[in-house]
Amino acid sequence: MRNRYGAWKWVAAGLLCAAGSGAWAADAPLEWRVGPAAWSFRLFSFFEAVDKTASLGMGYIEAFENQRVRPDGEAKLNADLSDEAIAAIRAKLDEAKVRLTSIYIHRIPGDEAGCRRTFEFAKKLGVEAIVSEPEPEALDVIERCCNEFDINVAIHNHPEGKSRYWHPDEVLKVCEGRGPHIGACADTGHWLRSGLKPADCVRKLGARLLSVHLKDLDKAAPDGHDRPWGQGCGELAEVLEAVHELGLSPTLFAVEYESHWENNLPQIEECGAWFGRTVAELAASSG
Repeated sequence: MRNRYGAWKWVAAGLLCAAGSGAWAADAPLEWRVGPAAWSFRLFSFFEAVDKTASLGMGYIEAFENQRVRPDGEAKLNADLSDEAIAAIRAKLDEAKVRLTSIYIHRIPGDEAGCRRTFEFAKKLGVEAIVSEPEPEALDVIERCCNEFDINVAIHNHPEGKSRYWHPDEVLKVCEGRGPHIGACADTGHWLRSGLKPADCVRKLGARLLSVHLKDLDKAAPDGHDRPWGQGCGELAEVLEAVHELGLSPTLFAVEYESHWENNLPQIEECGAWFGRTVAELAASSG
């Protein structure tokens, strides 16, 4: 018997996205893509994260570096993986009808050989973007690899005091003069923890916004905890309005739910349902 997470609805749009029914093509209105960040399932293997994503009927996932690949093995998701292991990952994604859009790699190496090795790994996985917090001095070699491999690098923000990129001004500073492959992955929860208004930050980033870790919190404070989208203080509807006003289609609106680690599927399901309703209403209101 399939559990209650076997399907979920884009309620306002009248669309049904069911696990096993071609979820790759089942985008929300505006062709925006939503799916879990595998970090939400960090207690589990990547294969289990894919299965959890499919059980929700979601067709997209963002990986993170060094997650265990399989529940019955010790190999981790990094550039040391064999081609055979990478082929098994891609087969798992195909079987589950889940698309790997991106991978979080905290530090992309700044040396030519290390950087190329990272991008070769990302290319084999088939991702569109690497989410990272690279050293500014590494961006010249990173951008060369971005152009060669046709993979974006989205600079991620952690909270003030934990990341040089906590403020969008810092991201814009290192992006100045660079091409469109370098931009931002906006983590709205960390902006809230840093005392910033997420919608204003999105508008400030403009076309540099490449991907989103969308989060809602119970309070805008360093110790704020995750809430299902639309149930916290993050004013996420305004965030989506800002993205729409800018005419952007981010790589992914990732559900990175950092709570209820043992089982946060109900909360992620709530996030997806809210996203479907809100995006459908936004699309309808804009004609």
